[in-house]
Amino acid sequence: MSQTSPPIFADILAAAARIAPHAHVTPVLRSRSLDELAGAHLHFKCENFQRMGAFKFRGACNAVWSLSDAEAAAGVVTHSSGNHGAALALAAHTRGIAAHVVVPAGAVAVKIAAIKAYGATVHECAPTMAARDAMAAELQTKLGARLVHPFTDPAVIAGQGTAALELLKQAGELDIVLTPVGGGGLIGGTAIAVAGIAVDTHVLGAEPEGAADAYESLRRGERVTDLKADTVSDGLRGVIGEINFDLLRAHRVEVLLVSDAETLAAMRLIWSRLKILAEPSAATALAAVLRHRERFAGRRVGLIVSGGNADLEQLLR
Repeated sequence: MSQTSPPIFADILAAAARIAPHAHVTPVLRSRSLDELAGAHLHFKCENFQRMGAFKFRGACNAVWSLSDAEAAAGVVTHSSGNHGAALALAAHTRGIAAHVVVPAGAVAVKIAAIKAYGATVHECAPTMAARDAMAAELQTKLGARLVHPFTDPAVIAGQGTAALELLKQAGELDIVLTPVGGGGLIGGTAIAVAGIAVDTHVLGAEPEGAADAYESLRRGERVTDLKADTVSDGLRGVIGEINFDLLRAHRVEVLLVSDAETLAAMRLIWSRLKILAEPSAATALAAVLRHRERFAGRRVGLIVSGGNADLEQLLR
């Protein structure tokens, strides 16, 4: 797969086979009370039960195991606010290679701890995408390591698409598949997977009002990269990637906005009704269903619960 070409459905099928020895097949949960609240039939694909607690392991694992032995020997490098860094660290560990992760200052402590626990070397930078890109590029040049971008790498996008592939097999026919939107790896991979096996299923994204770059990009017809993210959903602060934006447009994906208050309310509902731990980013999908009820009324909806790596100390406080 070329590093500049978007993945195709065959790449997602290949990724599913490649990561099968390492990744979990995560469950799909239902809740009668949430169905009644939403006025829809909801199927929650629980990627919070994935290894390292998020869907990100799928893409990182596919990228790491796609490397030749010669490429892998030099290790991998990335930048991440947390989940992708931990995912790449774990994926590298499964192959016995080095991982270096550039982390922005102020990232969630529990996610940084996970990156270190999986054996990666952490490098802190200023909390901007430009600083993250610059330090990652510097490390790549210095170490000769392979850059595994958190959302623009085609192997990562293909790996993320395997979650939707599983969801459609587990839940059966769905009218809508809904995922959170950050940099666009998950929504891009989901759009490809759904188009490959369920052409009548619509793909929608949920994005925080305080990080609405994908929404604005689609509205304006060009990538918007100058919005300053301000949202409780720390995993969705990344700017939509170029390849990811192209995938959203190609598959006619629509993005729905949610407020932080709506996201936190949805997160509490997931905790209390499904009895599982979801981080704020993961709750945006349910928040979108509840905010835009008319779009989902009576429909069979698949929601990808993207991760469960919440800072428990902060939540308890």
